Amino acid sequence: MIVHAGLLVTMDGPPIADAALRIEGNRICALAHRDSLPPAPGEHVVDLRDHIVLPGLINAHCHLDYSMMRGAISPPKSFTAWVQRINALKRSLDADDYLAAIQRGIAELRRWGTTSVANIEAFPELMPRIPPAPLRIWWFYEMIDVRHRITTEDVVAGALSFFNQQAPGGETGGGGLSPHAPYTASRTLYGLAAECSRKLSMPVCTHLAESREEFAMFHDGSGPLHDFLRDIGRPMEDCGHKQTPFAHLWHTGSIDHSWILVHMNELTEDDFALLETAPTERRPHIVHCPGSHSYFNHSPFAFRRLQSLGINLCVGTDSLASTDSLSLLRELRRLQTTEPSLSARELLETVTLNPARALQRQGQLGALTLGACADLIALPSPHKVSELAYDSVLACTEPVHWMMIDGKIVA
Repeated sequence: MIVHAGLLVTMDGPPIADAALRIEGNRICALAHRDSLPPAPGEHVVDLRDHIVLPGLINAHCHLDYSMMRGAISPPKSFTAWVQRINALKRSLDADDYLAAIQRGIAELRRWGTTSVANIEAFPELMPRIPPAPLRIWWFYEMIDVRHRITTEDVVAGALSFFNQQAPGGETGGGGLSPHAPYTASRTLYGLAAECSRKLSMPVCTHLAESREEFAMFHDGSGPLHDFLRDIGRPMEDCGHKQTPFAHLWHTGSIDHSWILVHMNELTEDDFALLETAPTERRPHIVHCPGSHSYFNHSPFAFRRLQSLGINLCVGTDSLASTDSLSLLRELRRLQTTEPSLSARELLETVTLNPARALQRQGQLGALTLGACADLIALPSPHKVSELAYDSVLACTEPVHWMMIDGKIVA
């Protein structure tokens, strides 16, 4: 198959005007100017000469389970109030509600150009009932052992048994472990998850340093989140030692380049110093969720500071319980308003090259290059000026009507 593009944004080099891209099976085997890559006799040609073609977008953090909750929770007075509200909503829903929500979320991701997503799955028992997904999905098994009915070791054993039996994602996605957050997962659980991740070459994800209330809980031993968790029976011996949530987790020795840390909003100078102690190639990946960040009115996200440390920065949407859209391009436009010094190219890297690296798929996803998986999307192009390619992508507010995943046209 040959795909003709008015403008090809490869993310592996400069954009190519009047381009052609050849696909064999599910891989890209050639790309060049259209005149240099004529179709072979009988070869199928897809004409996208009025479009910008680019790699499928990668959502580095999502909760598909909550895709029915758009607008269900007004911006809360506190993060803890939101936690209490979403827990109440979850108790009112059944398995069929969550299955419908997952399908609704998948459809919305496709509509806005996402071809791969890192999804935190709070109800893995639903997996056998989920039809094969048209997207590449990494199902991160959510793990909680604070105030839990079963032991930490059993939580890990259950997760590994699940992956052995279900093999979620198959060839077009994968699995991962996700201790939920330091306030719901013990340091023992984090250590075991890290050990499993290293043995199985599996990515691991957690929410960390998300809110000022989480900071107060660990650093000061006080605040709404501390009191709420204490009152429902969480042991609080690990709180109030003037240690930040990031330091609390970092000092376990668990965190390395296999980890995807989501949020990281509340960081101190000591936290940045800890990050600097690790070799650049061993530092964790970090995901920023601009819409959710704005919804909660979190402290400013230190994008440039983290970038200067060589941290691999990604963008995700989070769930529709704390944002209003699963469009990654919309998230990038939000980020652009808070970080106007970022170039359009840098912004696009956070939903292409960078999350591919975080998911251990660099060279396969996130770029249109020789040997990469044929995951492409096409956006309407008002012009074919290569210098404006990245800005044109960011400015697109229309749904994506053409998409290819793993060499198959799906939209």
